[in-house]
Formats: sequence, C-alpha cells, structure tokens
Amino acid sequence: MGQVKAGKITLEIDRIGDPANPAIILIAGLGFQLIDWPRAFCETLAEKGYQVVRFDNRDVGKSQKLETLGVPDLAAVLEGKATGNFPDIPYSLDDMARDVIALMNALSLHKAHIVGMSMGGMIAQLLAVHSPERCLSLTSIMSTSGEASVSAPKPEVMAALTKAPASQEKQDIVDFGLRVNDTIGSPGFRWDRDALRDHIEACFDRGYCPTGYLRQMAAVFSAPSRRDILGKINVPTLVIHGLEDPLVPSSGGQDVADYVPHAHLELVAGMGHDLSPLLCVHLARLMVPHFNGT
Repeated sequence: MGQVKAGKITLEIDRIGDPANPAIILIAGLGFQLIDWPRAFCETLAEKGYQVVRFDNRDVGKSQKLETLGVPDLAAVLEGKATGNFPDIPYSLDDMARDVIALMNALSLHKAHIVGMSMGGMIAQLLAVHSPERCLSLTSIMSTSGEASVSAPKPEVMAALTKAPASQEKQDIVDFGLRVNDTIGSPGFRWDRDALRDHIEACFDRGYCPTGYLRQMAAVFSAPSRRDILGKINVPTLVIHGLEDPLVPSSGGQDVADYVPHAHLELVAGMGHDLSPLLCVHLARLMVPHFNGT
C-alpha cells in the first residue's frame, strides 16, 4: 500500500497483481475503505490475469481528509433536493469521479475495468458517462440511478443507520458497525461474527473520520438522478444487485440496467448491502466472465 498524488488529492492505494495486466479499479461506497474489498477477492481477480487497484476515497481511511471544507448541513441538503435550491456542499460525486481519473493518470493507466459498489457505483456510472475512453467496462454493484422513486430505503433501515453510536470511543463504534451489518448485511452470505468485529476494528484503526463520512453523504444526497445521462454509456456494463438489499432496494439496480444500453443485470438471492468475504467469492464468479468478454 502507498500514497499517490491524484490531482489535488492524496489517496491511499493498494495495487495487486502484475502491473502489465489489464487493470480493475475498485471504487468503495459511502464511508467504506479499500480494505472493505477483501484481499482474497482482489487476489482471485489478479490470478485471472488482471491487476487490481483498490483505494481509499477522499475523506476516509488513509486518504486525505478535507476538514477545512467543514461539516455540511445534511438537513439543508435534503431540503434542497426537494426544492431544487441546494446549499453549498464540500464536493460532489463528479469531483470524486475526477479523483479516479486523476488516480489512473498517476498510475499511467489509460484504461481500466471500472467497478463501484453503492456510492462507488454512482461514481463509476459518472466516470463511464463522462470519460468512456478510460473505461474497458463498467460494473455497478448494489447501486442506483439516483431516481428517488425506485431506490428509497426502508424507514426502519434509515432509522438504524442515522442513530448515532453511544460515543465516539472505539468499542462503541465497533458495536454500532456490528448493528448496522445486522440490519443491512447479506442474509445469505453472512460474515463470521469474530471476523467482522476484527474488520471493523481495523477500519477504525486505519482512519475513522465521521466528518468525512458526512461530507461524502452530502455528495450522495445532493446528486441528481442520472437517468437522463445513463443512456450515454457505451461500454459493456454489468449491474449486480441483491434481492435482500434493504438500503438500496433491487429496484435501484433494475433502474440502472433499464437505462444503460445493453446492460446485463444479475439479481442475487441472499445478497444485502455489504461486502462480506463469502459474497465477494460469488461476485468474482459474476465479474470475471464480464471482464473476459470485453
């Protein structure tokens, strides 16, 4: 692992596999870190003849924290989405997509297979729309078009996610993470409980940044529907979504597949909204033929 200057942002990256092989860029979701993509999953892709680049998005993990941009008023952002009168936000999903292009430039990668989960899927979609010449393919996992009518989470799920941890101490943050996974994790691909606890502790130790999480959340909340631009995507596209996803219902993935020309949709029984090691074994089986087919 190491640091790369990607435009004006310093990003932490991990590069796995032969740098001479075609590249796969893994874009993490809201608050997720590069280690949320299991190393064994990345090594499986590398063994199939690819190099894999996973990285911490801005404001998480070991990447640059943008504390000088302040903490957004999420209530005002949501009100702005309803009225069309947005307050200023620290940055947008488009800015985060430009981070990926800058990262590719820094690594001398002209093209790559672009893979994103959840918020990362939104970023990947924007990259495929605006920079198709940099994309060998697109894979959008447990994500959405941003159309509110098809991707609203269950109210009880939002209540669980927005309830603050008991404190900002490590143990309370870990316990909160366990409860969140109980709520949105994949019922058919469950984490081993001890392994999940160790993983959440590792994420905390690498770079817990609650204000960065809020800045990323503002970027997601303020993003307009991408339905009107998804039709511009002209790269091979795979959409993967869980049938048991309570945070971003499978109708969100279906909507992406409906609007991206010739997209292939895989709906996965037992899959929720996480990246458990067992689930990633299944994801690799779906993704490798997609990459090979391009």
